[in-house]
Amino acid sequence: MNIQILCVGGLKERYWREAAAEYQKRLSKYCAITVEEVKESKTKDRPSQAEADAVKDAEGGALLRRVKKGAYLVALDVGGREFTSEGLAEMLALLPHSGKSQAAFLIGGSLGLSRQVLESADLRLSFSKMTFPHQMMRVILEEQLYRAFKINGNETYHK
Repeated sequence: MNIQILCVGGLKERYWREAAAEYQKRLSKYCAITVEEVKESKTKDRPSQAEADAVKDAEGGALLRRVKKGAYLVALDVGGREFTSEGLAEMLALLPHSGKSQAAFLIGGSLGLSRQVLESADLRLSFSKMTFPHQMMRVILEEQLYRAFKINGNETYHK
């Protein structure tokens, strides 16, 4: 399985970079993982709806241009479908059986993902109804992907 994580913005704090690097190292035993960052657009503290949409459109377009052809596209969205860890593991395990050996997970910036990204997604995935900083969400996603591979391998990490 090939996993591509596409995110808006980088990891500014060292502790996020270290956590992400650790999970990427762990994941590399189970899949080919790539992480790509696109530039976060500058925005006002309180943008109008039109300004917010323009920012999300620019960031979303940059994300979609990097998705590998034929990938199963997963958009992280607070309004998306929630899974248990076991459910996420099952979804990942079933992808190759549907002809998908590549999964792309898209994480938006501070304003979220554009309508185009959400409509292009094969799955809109929510980790919670709560909002998380996108830097934290990247680490949470990597941890849950690692947990899913451990579950699918009947290994002891998951409790």
